[in-house]
Amino acid sequence: MADSIAPQLHQKEAIYVASRCNLKISIGSNSAMSMMIVMVSGYKVDAARTVALYDAWTAQWHRVAVPSASHAAPADPFDAAVMLLHRANFELWHEEDKARDIRADDSTIAAAKRSIDRINQRRNDQMEQCDALLLQELAPQDLPNPKAELHSETPGLMLDRLSILSLKHYHTVEEIERTNAPRGHRERNRERLMILESQREDLVSCLDLFWQQVMVGERRFRLYRQLKMYNDPELNPILYQHPKP
Repeated sequence: MADSIAPQLHQKEAIYVASRCNLKISIGSNSAMSMMIVMVSGYKVDAARTVALYDAWTAQWHRVAVPSASHAAPADPFDAAVMLLHRANFELWHEEDKARDIRADDSTIAAAKRSIDRINQRRNDQMEQCDALLLQELAPQDLPNPKAELHSETPGLMLDRLSILSLKHYHTVEEIERTNAPRGHRERNRERLMILESQREDLVSCLDLFWQQVMVGERRFRLYRQLKMYNDPELNPILYQHPKP
């Protein structure tokens, strides 16, 4: 996979290491983030590498506001799909916060809800794109094995779950570090963080094992279309019964 992802940011000292591939991401207070990725050519699912990228992107986007449309996606198509999936979840997280603001007026909440629908459509599109690219890469190797046991959860769906866990991890750490938090708040969030880290480790192991099984012909997956109806003016009865003037 191409060495195509190198976003720049300044952040407190942190190091993300994905031990299952040659990936190291270091972020220093006086140095820009650097990523060194050495992978074999072709798309490869590596959950630890993906978690490292998700955590780095999450930190970067919280430090520097980057409009989605102008954010430079990686040159590698699979890396780009993974990044755009995470970007959609990042935007969803913050739009949902706006929709739940008890101080917001009706027009603000309505705008947030419509934005959530649009972003969620992008999110589903990118999950499908991840799976489509992987199946395209596997096809010349006659994989997935059509006789193998079917796995109902696809890599794209699992990558989406890892993306959400990365956001939960970041915001839970934020709550632990809050200086004005009420008594007991930090302790409760430390417990939450332990649970999140355990769940993320489990999902990393499951995704890597699943991909290994696909590569040796023991498991298969299919491209499942989400077929969302709420955004389609020809399928949502509220939209086609009351068209815009």
